[in-house]
Amino acid sequence: MPASIKILTYNIHKGMSAANHRFVLHSIRDALRRQDADVVLLQEVHGDHSSRRKNIHNWPDNDQLAYLAENTWPHVAYGKNAIYRRGHHGNAVLSKTPLLAWQNIDVSLARKHSRSLLHTELQWPHADSKLHIICVHLGLFSFEREQQLATLSQHVLAEIPENEPLIIAGDFNDWRSRAGAHLHDGFGLSEVFQHHEGRLARTFPAWLPVFKMDRVYSRGLQVKGYEQLRGKPWQLLSDHIPLLVEFELASPMPS
Repeated sequence: MPASIKILTYNIHKGMSAANHRFVLHSIRDALRRQDADVVLLQEVHGDHSSRRKNIHNWPDNDQLAYLAENTWPHVAYGKNAIYRRGHHGNAVLSKTPLLAWQNIDVSLARKHSRSLLHTELQWPHADSKLHIICVHLGLFSFEREQQLATLSQHVLAEIPENEPLIIAGDFNDWRSRAGAHLHDGFGLSEVFQHHEGRLARTFPAWLPVFKMDRVYSRGLQVKGYEQLRGKPWQLLSDHIPLLVEFELASPMPS
């Protein structure tokens, strides 16, 4: 088991290319495997879609999560955050390290705009410490995100001890960069790229990243390395680009 843990977060756009012209899930799996992350946080993963399963000739025989995780990440969790007549999609966590527990927290404000937070717990390798990872995909509208961030903050306060390390990452859809106001104050979280580069990472759209949509917040951890995965093949896959961060366990946090 590694002394550090490499985390990758990625909105895979339901396995479709940015303009929905091509089904690229197979290329996404190949690209993810080359990064060899220990834990992968995904947004917009299809749990099922009956019409696409029928009409896309190379749709996997199993579901998207099982296909992506196969032979690489044996431990997975999936939380639906959008359910419709033909199927559903949501957040997923793929891990090489066993998951101790997981829960999906509904933060939807309207059925048409379903959203959730996927909270997983892992045992940190070679240490008597639990690692909490929350995979998020927030709403498109500012009033949604404000309430969803408030719910996220309440959940962290109520469910995660201050002395246990925490990562919150995913697609925040945070056009106005307001998430930090919720997550910095009182929780000791810092955004990796903001802290080390002085600015948030530009991750959308993938072919010419301008908007700072995807984030990796952490506490109780030391950053060993970080990267925006720009260029090929990523610019030809989803409409987002992934963020990759390697963490080490920091000095013991006060209990």
